Amino acid sequence: MTGKQARRDRTDRSARRSLRLFAPIALLAIAASAPDQGRVRYVTDGDTFRLESGERIRIAGIDAPETHAGQAKCSAEMALGDAATERARALLDGQTVGIDRVGRSYNRTVARVTLAGRDLATMLVASRVARWWPRYSAKPDWCAGDVARRSATARRRGERARR
Repeated sequence: MTGKQARRDRTDRSARRSLRLFAPIALLAIAASAPDQGRVRYVTDGDTFRLESGERIRIAGIDAPETHAGQAKCSAEMALGDAATERARALLDGQTVGIDRVGRSYNRTVARVTLAGRDLATMLVASRVARWWPRYSAKPDWCAGDVARRSATARRRGERARR
């Protein structure tokens, strides 16, 4: 092996060693980067909305009551679903949100969403229009317990708002 070949061989080994060391660090830096952003075009229901880009976003980690008779298990759930949708609209319509994509579900992007630096899921749960729904756990039952009472309260609030 000539001197030039030996130097080139050492340089190649050094470059490969550096790549093995720094590639994982670069990948971590990319993964830890700021979430994407998008402007909300409209709210579908209490836990789903569409961006101006057309992408459908399902808020990760929560469940909001259903609003359609074919999906809701009782009329109380539909009333709560209407209240959840109105709250989500009040928070999101036309706003720019941070999107941290974590998966896919029913042709929607599942994402952690931030609004003005605050976690949207936490805001909706604090407003009592959504419940925490950890992955792989049973879907919350919106027709059990004190839900009927809360449904009546939501209906009364809606009637007062329309007057």
